[in-house]
Amino acid sequence: MPTDSPDQRAPRPVTRAAAALLVLLTFAGPALAADPAGGPPRSGGGEANLVLPNLNDAQFLGGIGGNNLLFLGLVVSAAGLVFGLVVYNQLKNLPVHGSMREVSELIYETCKTYLFTQGKFLFVLWLFIGAIIFVYFGYLTTYTDPVTKQTQHGFPPERVGIILFFSVVGILGSYGVAWFGIRVNTFANSRTAFAALTGKAYPCYAIPLKAGISIGMLLISVELLLMLIILMFIPGELAGACFIGFAIGESLGAAALRVAGGIFTKIADIGADLMKIVFRIKEDDARNPGVIADCTGDNAGDSVGPSADGFETYGVTGVALISFILLAVTPALFLPAGVTAAGATAEQTAAATAAAGKVQIQLLVWIFMMRVMMVIASAASYFINEARAKAKYGEARDFNYEAPLTFLVWITSIVSVVLTYAVSFLLIPDIAGNTNLWWQLSTIITCGTLAGAIIPELVKVFTSTESGHVREVVTSSRQGGASLNILSGFVAGNFSAYWLGITIMSLMGIAYWISLSIPPIMLAPAVFAFGLVAFGFLGMGPVTIAVDSYGPVTDNAQSVYELSTIETIPGIRDEIQRDFGFAADFDTAKDNPEKNDGAGNTFKATAKPVLIGTAVVGATTMIFAIIVGLTQGLKPELVVNLSILNPRGGGVLVHRRQHPGGEHRRLPGGGVH
Repeated sequence: MPTDSPDQRAPRPVTRAAAALLVLLTFAGPALAADPAGGPPRSGGGEANLVLPNLNDAQFLGGIGGNNLLFLGLVVSAAGLVFGLVVYNQLKNLPVHGSMREVSELIYETCKTYLFTQGKFLFVLWLFIGAIIFVYFGYLTTYTDPVTKQTQHGFPPERVGIILFFSVVGILGSYGVAWFGIRVNTFANSRTAFAALTGKAYPCYAIPLKAGISIGMLLISVELLLMLIILMFIPGELAGACFIGFAIGESLGAAALRVAGGIFTKIADIGADLMKIVFRIKEDDARNPGVIADCTGDNAGDSVGPSADGFETYGVTGVALISFILLAVTPALFLPAGVTAAGATAEQTAAATAAAGKVQIQLLVWIFMMRVMMVIASAASYFINEARAKAKYGEARDFNYEAPLTFLVWITSIVSVVLTYAVSFLLIPDIAGNTNLWWQLSTIITCGTLAGAIIPELVKVFTSTESGHVREVVTSSRQGGASLNILSGFVAGNFSAYWLGITIMSLMGIAYWISLSIPPIMLAPAVFAFGLVAFGFLGMGPVTIAVDSYGPVTDNAQSVYELSTIETIPGIRDEIQRDFGFAADFDTAKDNPEKNDGAGNTFKATAKPVLIGTAVVGATTMIFAIIVGLTQGLKPELVVNLSILNPRGGGVLVHRRQHPGGEHRRLPGGGVH
């Protein structure tokens, strides 16, 4: 390829500018890190400076150390991984005709090209972010040695290396689960299309859901396994650096995969529709060259994106809660009444530190055991739902595909709520002398768990194939054309957004009200409550991902059926009877995938608000954890300097150094010397 093509020459100025910026940061780093007045260096590093306590310093269930108890989480995570891989193999071995397999493999090859391109982009993006991590943690921030208590500019090289390494782990985690999701879905789409030829409706529902639950279980299990490894096996003084690197990496991966996938799928979908309109051919007609791109887009936007997004949201919400617990549960809150940190004796300080450390451990272990419980609840609910669905619909030629999916969401929610209260009662019956905290925290989590079931119900009112709003849009299209169709869609969308917003706000309000009764064991318990609501949103993580991934499989299945042109193959009825042992029912084979596609679109719409709501609510805890760190535990003299109206250096900077005479000098940008 010529090296002087415009496409190749265009990025070079950007590359040179980025290189210049990197050089500037590298050489200017020590100068930027120095105190303007020549005093000691600023404190920094954020979550990378957090130190995790020894989890075995607190006992659970009558004498089991916290670290030992979490080995159950490793077992459950391993079981979830095995479950996902077993289902992967089962889907691969399901019967499928060669004509349909060829189409699904063509879709997968196109998906591979998309993923390889995304991988190259992520690599370049990581080089930029990695350079920023290296400069910031290696030069601009400060590090206090936990042994010598000496402060130096920049973290030690090995600590910077750990952050960079776990950022790569985070990216690979998001990228890996996304790739697994596409491979599973492209197995399932052709198997679903072929199963429709049996004339039975149940396989058209069971195969996409099986693919979805395998993705959900593997995704959550990988996330949980990685975080447990950091929590249990990495030294406490390094765990903070591992968590922040991991969160940066998975956020980076999810941002690229989610945004790019969402844009890709819409462009491809519109392209296929334009071909349909201009050349007057069916959307899934084999003559439409945009169909394969559309099918790839379905996976890129509705499988890759949500999988990476769910992986990131699950991890970052956990990091936010961990950071908040370590920063907000401070020894000062456990000193005797009337005693300040400055006036406490050595014995009082030691006792308060031990009490705060025990509460931190109890909350950390409890949160991770809640995650373990949620994986178990999702798996159990899936098997219960499948047994019921098979008994009820196994021989049916037609049924409402939304019904068993709705039952799955509700049974998972109910099982999760029951287990939340039961496990909380067993693990934290007493925290710092309070015997009510277990049910208060469980109720707050339940607000999020119920949101994961209520939100789909509200979304279905506006998107279900049985919805009155959907019928109104159809009527508008017939009687008023495109303009009235668009207006009807806007009205339904605005109504749905309103009710979803009201629901989330109401549940957060309940959580806030309950948080008012939490004893003073932490700073700002209401913020912790909001984090737990986000945590509850994720309580049905595997099932939420499963019903979301259901959509691209059903959408692809309909396209695979049309593109295979299986009905036109000579002697196809005899071939299917001979090779697969059933008589092909071409009369109903088209109807079931089409109806199932409607259910898939509905539940794609139900999962997105849950994932987005989790990110928004969880961000509250993350931001407040940063504020707690910046203000050294919400010290009033530092809190007053937080302002978005008068930031210093382009952001909120809290900087405090004692001057001779004990006075402080206010900086022009709002900081304090």
